[in-house]
Amino acid sequence: MIETLAELKPWETTGMQVVQAESELASIYMVYGAAGAGKRAMTSSSSPGIALMQEGITYMAGAEVPGVFVNVQRGGPGLGTIQPSQGDYFQATRGGGNGDYKVIVLAPSSVQEMADFVDLAFELAFKYRNPTMILSDGVIGQMMEKVVLPPFKPRRTDEEVIKQCPWASTGKPKNRERVVITSLELKPEIMEQRNIALQEKYAKIQENEVRYEEQLMDDAEYAIVAFGSAARIAEKSVEIAREQGIKVGLFRPITLFPFPTKQIAELSKKVKGILVAEINAGQMVQDVRLAVNGTVPVEQFGRLGGIVPDPEEIVEALKKVM
Repeated sequence: MIETLAELKPWETTGMQVVQAESELASIYMVYGAAGAGKRAMTSSSSPGIALMQEGITYMAGAEVPGVFVNVQRGGPGLGTIQPSQGDYFQATRGGGNGDYKVIVLAPSSVQEMADFVDLAFELAFKYRNPTMILSDGVIGQMMEKVVLPPFKPRRTDEEVIKQCPWASTGKPKNRERVVITSLELKPEIMEQRNIALQEKYAKIQENEVRYEEQLMDDAEYAIVAFGSAARIAEKSVEIAREQGIKVGLFRPITLFPFPTKQIAELSKKVKGILVAEINAGQMVQDVRLAVNGTVPVEQFGRLGGIVPDPEEIVEALKKVM
């Protein structure tokens, strides 16, 4: 991406600035600074790099600074492998830094969604003044598909930024109070109120921004729940299972936070069992089990170490659930 942008030189035509940071720590604080001035700023890395950014992300969440970052997940723990994984689900949805905070998380399952979700991520980030993550993985990150790019949005003027982002630190023009952006508060009673306000915001996001997709669920007796590239694989698994006479459908969470808890709870009342397919040791399955609350059996199937499962493997795992 950096090489392409450097070649295109967008700063000459659109005003976009492209910077190769010296480290992940530098990149997230560049985003913090630019976003704190009301600018649309984003960065990207793979799993270990995103882990290094967690301090800056929690600062942004605490200071309510919007920004976007992309995680193209690879296998771990540690340096692990450069092969695909979905092992960062917990980190993304629980808040990988310190404190009680949440990051809005979008999980694309196609290259088209990778493009579309950038605009959506910025929209949600600025709507709620909250960091937003696009949680991809090495399968989609290296996939080649046709893409229809979204319409170009012109760069906002400084006056438009001040009007749209009154919280931003853009200097002190006339008739404007001094703006301080910080996540620090030494008085615990004030810090508690700030935390309560954040939790109220997260509840509002949970209520209004849940996104998901269903396939062949109308007559399904069983459901496969999967996100990202695992959902792409599970589409074929559903096709194979249907050919074998198994009535199964696919439920794909698009937002991992906010998680479609209510929708999966309703789904559990209509099916005999649920299989959660993910490329990890079992992470999203915990949220699915919390949503189902014992209504039906919930099992998990996943591969580790960067190995991507075959559709037939998911079908065999589904038969065990049955």
